[in-house]
Order: sequence, then structure tokens, then C-alpha cells
Amino acid sequence: MSTPVSMQLRVNNQEREVQVSPDTPLLYVLRNDLGLKSPKFGCGLGECGACTVLVSGVAARSCVTTCSAVQGYAITTLEGLATEGEPNHVQQAFIDHQAAQCGYCLNGMIMTIQALLLRNAHPTEEEIRNELRHNLCRCGTHMEILAAARAAAQVA
Repeated sequence: MSTPVSMQLRVNNQEREVQVSPDTPLLYVLRNDLGLKSPKFGCGLGECGACTVLVSGVAARSCVTTCSAVQGYAITTLEGLATEGEPNHVQQAFIDHQAAQCGYCLNGMIMTIQALLLRNAHPTEEEIRNELRHNLCRCGTHMEILAAARAAAQVA
């Protein structure tokens, strides 16, 4: 790790200053320094999706994205999707379709679908499945997750 420096990060529409080594994974700063608990540490290798955030609207694995790589970009976590405490349409679809059991993968699933809908408001079933193929869920709520994703796409 390199020497900590002062960095400005734009997280959930707020400028945040942190003292951190530039090569620190974004996930650590979001959880430990900024107190945002939605991105989860899963594999630490960018393969499970539990740590997914949006970086200027694109899904990114925060466990393998360094803080220096996201300076100047808008970072959005699950907490940042809500408006005045109300879930956005993707979050609401996951609630309505009870698309969670343990909830550990939920952050990654929602953020991945949010990113998909930002670039393709009306994805096909195949596009939804393809987008979610690298997000792991061990509880078996795949059918509910797909139903929630389809419902969110209908609202988008």
C-alpha cells in the first residue's frame, strides 16, 4: 500500500473527502470510512458481484476498483438509489417480488439491473439473464430475481 493522501470522492451525490492510499479498494472506503453497508465483501476478486456499485452509471466491482480509479466519477451505492427514503423502481420491484432470502447478493443484483436499465430501458429476458450471469446467489432466489428484473424493466 502506498502512503495515504487526501482524496475527493463523489458518492451518492455528495462530495466526500477521505484520507486513503490511492490503491485502496473502493469497497473498503465505502464501508469502513463512509459507513455505507450495502456493498458487501464477498469474494474479494470481483467475481461474485456482492460489492457492485455504479460508477457514472456503469456497474463496477468495488472490491477490485481502486479509489484513485474513480476520482472524478459519480459513485452510486444502493443507498443512493432511493429518493427521500423511498426505494427506486428497481428496489421496489425486488421488494414486491420478494427477491431475497439471505439478502447478501441483493446489492449486486439490484445494482447490476439498475446499470442495465440505464443503458437499455427494455431488455429482453436473454439480456437480463446475460447481465446477471456473473452475480452469484447461493440461496436459490433466481426465479424471483428474474421476475423482479422483468418488472423493473416494465417500469423503466
